[in-house]
Amino acid sequence: MVLLGSIINALLIIIGSSIGRILKGIPEKMKTTVLSIIGLAVAVLGIQMGMETTNFIIVIISLVIGAVIGEWLDLDMQLFRFGQWIETKIGKQTSESSIAEGFINATLFFVIGSMAILGALDSGIRNDHSVLITKGIIDGFTAIVLASTLGIGVMLAAIPVFLYQGTITLLAGVISKYIPEAALNLFIQEMTATGGVMIMAIGLNIAGLTKIRVANLLPGIVVVGIVVVFIFLFQ
Repeated sequence: MVLLGSIINALLIIIGSSIGRILKGIPEKMKTTVLSIIGLAVAVLGIQMGMETTNFIIVIISLVIGAVIGEWLDLDMQLFRFGQWIETKIGKQTSESSIAEGFINATLFFVIGSMAILGALDSGIRNDHSVLITKGIIDGFTAIVLASTLGIGVMLAAIPVFLYQGTITLLAGVISKYIPEAALNLFIQEMTATGGVMIMAIGLNIAGLTKIRVANLLPGIVVVGIVVVFIFLFQ
C-alpha cells in the first residue's frame, strides 16, 4: 500500500495524543514549567536544523518573501479560525490551551522538516515506508508531551500530516521524473534549514517568549523551491 507510511504516521500521532490526554492531570505549576522546557527544546532543535544550510542567503530570502506573502494572505488567522471552528464542533476546553492553539502548533511542528518529504518520496517511489514510520514514532512520543500540555488539538494535527505526506507520496513519481536529483537534494537541504527557523519560532512561542505568527512564514517553503529552480536554470 503506497500510503502505508503516511497512515502509520498519522495513527501514531493519534495514539501519542491519546496517551498525552491521560497524563493531562498534572498540576498547573508543573505544566507551565514543562511547557517552557518543551518550547526551549524545540527551539534548540530548530537551531540545529537551521545550521544545515550551505547558503544562508537562500534561507533569508525565502523567509522574508514568504513572510510578506503569508502576512498578505494572513495564513495564521485562517489556520486559527479553522482551529476555532473545530473547537465549536468538539466543545471548548477549559483551564487549558485551546484546541486551536494545540492544532496549529502541532501541525506546524509535525509537517515542517525534511523527514516528511524524504519519507513521502521513499514511500511513493520505492514503496519504502521506513522513514515515515520512524518519523511517526518520533511524532508519537512528541505528541504525548504536547497533548499533555496543549490539549486535544494536537491529535487533530494527524489529519493535515496525512494529507500533506500522502499528497507528496502520490506525486512522487512525477517529482522524481522531472526534478534533477541535485536540485531535489538542494531543495531538501535548504527547506530543512528554512523550516528550522520556523521550528525555532514555534519553540519560542510554546515557551511563551514570543508571539511569532509562524503560519505566515509557511510560503517560505515554496519560495525555497523557486529559488532553487532559478539557481539551476541560471548557473
